Amino acid sequence: MMTRTHIVLVVFLACWSAVGMAAAPLVLLTDFGTRDGAVSAMKGVAYTVSPDLLISDLSHENPSIFDGAYRLYQAEQFWPANTVFVAVVDPGVGTERLSIVLKTRTGHYFVGPNNGLLSLVAERDGISELRQIDERVNRRPGSDESHTFHGRDVFAYTGARLASGVITFAQVGPALPASTLISIPYRKPERQGDKVKGIIPVLDVQFGNVWTNIPKALFDELHIASGASVHVRIFHNDQLVDDASAPYRRTFGEVPVGKPLVYVNSLLNLAVALNQGSYAAAHKIDSGPDWFIELSAGAPLK
Repeated sequence: MMTRTHIVLVVFLACWSAVGMAAAPLVLLTDFGTRDGAVSAMKGVAYTVSPDLLISDLSHENPSIFDGAYRLYQAEQFWPANTVFVAVVDPGVGTERLSIVLKTRTGHYFVGPNNGLLSLVAERDGISELRQIDERVNRRPGSDESHTFHGRDVFAYTGARLASGVITFAQVGPALPASTLISIPYRKPERQGDKVKGIIPVLDVQFGNVWTNIPKALFDELHIASGASVHVRIFHNDQLVDDASAPYRRTFGEVPVGKPLVYVNSLLNLAVALNQGSYAAAHKIDSGPDWFIELSAGAPLK
């Protein structure tokens, strides 16, 4: 005879077993936005493969391949090994560009087009294996006449099959040389004398903070103390857009409201902000591989 405790335990184990059926989380990144049904259609395809999948949205507001590549770079490192990312910023959809799955040395999987979108995570984490999606097998049934929505018909379908364990990584398709992966050219951070230089890969869009790809360790080589002045110069291509000074501080509240600061962001890279304001809007700054930034010691603060 089952007691109340036994019944509760059986129900708990049944629920735990059902949740545990999905082999890995499935994370979606696109440039589709959320005003129409495109993202929902991708999720529907994934849930048709397995209703037990755990699906999460990374971002759907990525205006360029580079922006999408950096958002993957920003977030993927905080997900557990075996997570499957489906990334779709794909202006070449339906052309000869390859549909691929990348496995990094950190054990993450990335499903998407071979157009540079996966290159930043590959650069940081390393390439373990790279495979071309065999669309004869890993394509949503009945979608052969659809040529402009591979996000739904190829990438979401393949990603869901991989995340749920319906297929193994080897069953994605034929292996490719690591050199097949297309990279996005951009300026790497560097020190030049008494300056460090880099790019503005993205903005902290909700708040207008200006992020750089300059790591704290490189900036520390300038021996600029906390509270000291930093000279900030920002260029769009070869045109100087901003020339300013701001104190190097730990966090926003260490300067008065409306005042600028240079700080270390959550990725341990340098950034520029206004306390409770948008530095990007105030100084007309945007982002991308054609936006450059230069940091050096500034004049002593008065």
